[in-house]
Amino acid sequence: MEQHYIEIILRLGAAWAAGAAIGLERTFHGRPAGFRTHALVSLGCSLVMILALFEFFLYPPGIPHQIVSFAPGRIVQGIMTGIGFLGAGVIFKEGLTVHGLTTAASIWVTAAIGVLIGAGFWFPGLAATAILLITLSLMRKVEDRMPQQIYSHVELRFARETAPGPDEIRSLLRDYGFVAARLAYCTDEQDDAFIYKIMAATEDRGAVEALALRLRTMSEVRAFEVSPTDW
Repeated sequence: MEQHYIEIILRLGAAWAAGAAIGLERTFHGRPAGFRTHALVSLGCSLVMILALFEFFLYPPGIPHQIVSFAPGRIVQGIMTGIGFLGAGVIFKEGLTVHGLTTAASIWVTAAIGVLIGAGFWFPGLAATAILLITLSLMRKVEDRMPQQIYSHVELRFARETAPGPDEIRSLLRDYGFVAARLAYCTDEQDDAFIYKIMAATEDRGAVEALALRLRTMSEVRAFEVSPTDW
């Protein structure tokens, strides 16, 4: 029995670590589903597989598995599918930012924990509860301090005749620590304006405010917008 417990802890830990490692890369590149979200999804999948692989814990001693009438796998499939719809309901988009991904993942993991505890798998259920709480609380501070790229949507409006060239715009962004990942152009016939629409990346959170303050003092800029995607 103790050997099974060690195996369960190793599987839960390895699944969490694998998801966290993948999430680290996503967090660094400023994606909505980052470190904690990937770790929790991997943890939840591991819990469901543990229930399937260690199903023999559910059967009373001395009773052959073949004469037990219920099918835990089908029950779990129905539960986790239904919880997936519930988790999707807490995800929403506000402007360029996506919210609720980690909450949705935690709901899904909580459902898996409930399934395990309900089935009598006390040890993996309680172990996963501890991992979930650590991930949502302590790991949030770690995620906030991790270096990551911050993407911002920058829109600049100039008079058409005096609009600077793309190289000047890129140079301005570089002066404040930004790299122009994408650069688009358009005109406004009614306002006789030339507009740059830029997706810019930086690793310095203070660069967003610094750029906005600089743009506010530039008389040639008719209007501007700087919108970070993760705020």
